[in-house]
Amino acid sequence: MQELATRKVKKKKPGKLLRFIKVTIVLVVLLVVGFAGFYMVYPDVSKLKKQNPGKTSFMEYREAEYRAKGNKIRIQSKWVPLRSISPYLMKAVLIAEDDKFWSHHGFDTEAIQKALEKNLEAGRFKLGGSTISQQLTKNLYLTPSKNPVRKLKEAIITWRLERALSKRRILELYLNVVEWGEGIFGAEAAARRHFGKSASALTAEEAAKLAAALPNPRRYRVDGTSRYVERRAKIIYTIMVRRGIVVPDYEEVTTTPPEDAAQEATTPTAQREGPTGGSETPAVNQSPDAR
Repeated sequence: MQELATRKVKKKKPGKLLRFIKVTIVLVVLLVVGFAGFYMVYPDVSKLKKQNPGKTSFMEYREAEYRAKGNKIRIQSKWVPLRSISPYLMKAVLIAEDDKFWSHHGFDTEAIQKALEKNLEAGRFKLGGSTISQQLTKNLYLTPSKNPVRKLKEAIITWRLERALSKRRILELYLNVVEWGEGIFGAEAAARRHFGKSASALTAEEAAKLAAALPNPRRYRVDGTSRYVERRAKIIYTIMVRRGIVVPDYEEVTTTPPEDAAQEATTPTAQREGPTGGSETPAVNQSPDAR
């Protein structure tokens, strides 16, 4: 009799385990659906069409970090419209951070795939493959952490941002809230802090340096002391030249003394341009593959 009772108990256990697994799966699904549903309506991203954000979640995170360490660093940020930011900076940032910005819908699948491969190799969340839209979401509403839950929030809100705002507005928001050093947020504050001028007056070389520091702006300095920034800035600048964004001889031409300019005007064209009569300035529509 005791052996029979033992057999019955053994038969019941698999049934209970199966029910437990089913209940757990249902609860997890409901939790994920509820989580996704919440972030499908919160925060209200549509107000960003006309309203500029104040202090972002990322700024508040840094302030809390400063207080915890006893640092008396104050957030420096000044909002400027996109037309008041140097086109060189816009181009340099896109080249450095998100070269497919105008064509993707918030996510660069190729970059994400590469990031996942590196994450698997490292055994942890190390790289995110984030686009500018994703970085904007992180800056506005989230924190720097790279755990799966935060990345899921980021994905949902980014999807909504891309559908609610124009690409131009997303870029304007990003350039005004992105971190560019200890307590420095936005292009205007960065330009004034690092170069003593407004964001609209930045040169191509200065823009390339600012863009080069973005992966870790608190570590990489743009004052010439960071070999990483100097090397990466040269690459970004070279790409800008090859795409026709920058014409290296422009300043030389505009600053040529009048007497030299007159002499050049009387020189035969073939002699000025060389045997081929061609120009070394790349075409504006040169393929990015030429980088």
